[in-house]
Amino acid sequence: MQQSGADTLPFACSCGSLSGHVTGAAVKQGFRILCHCADCRAVELYHGCPDPKGTGVDLLQLAPDMVRIDQGAEHLRLLQLSPRGLYRWYAGCCGTPLFNGLRKPKLPFIAVRSALFSDPDRLGKVVAQAFVPQPGKPPRHEGAGRMTMKLASRMISAWVSGRWRQTPLFDLDSGAPVAKPQVLSKAERQDLTTRP
Repeated sequence: MQQSGADTLPFACSCGSLSGHVTGAAVKQGFRILCHCADCRAVELYHGCPDPKGTGVDLLQLAPDMVRIDQGAEHLRLLQLSPRGLYRWYAGCCGTPLFNGLRKPKLPFIAVRSALFSDPDRLGKVVAQAFVPQPGKPPRHEGAGRMTMKLASRMISAWVSGRWRQTPLFDLDSGAPVAKPQVLSKAERQDLTTRP
């Protein structure tokens, strides 16, 4: 059922066929980051989005029960950059990347692309950055300690309370994702992750 009101933050894919919402209360429990990793960039490039190199991919980290899909759930599709890689959910109707998540429902984590929201400023400030490139050095992280603690706290709370079962992304009877993963070949992944 669609919700409305000032406390609801709607999101949608580019064509509008898939849409949903998070609440303001959920956002307050979330954590907004910029991820500069090669894989997050690769997903954006794969779907024909603007190259996020230098800016990072803006993500709101939540527990899956905090995300509601109001219409178009049948358009959910699933990509993996490697057989053991993160689940990268997208809208099959128009190819819009949507969420990143872990491969098991009992590990309740979802990162929603901030670009899906009409007003990303309502999601709060970016409070951490991951995999920030440094020429000649390993990537650095900013705010990683706080991010890790909030992530662990949110996942433990969802697991202990049983809220992990409230997910739009998995069939809980089988434990399988609601869409069959499409796994890129090594060559496809390398082409995306090694672009200058």
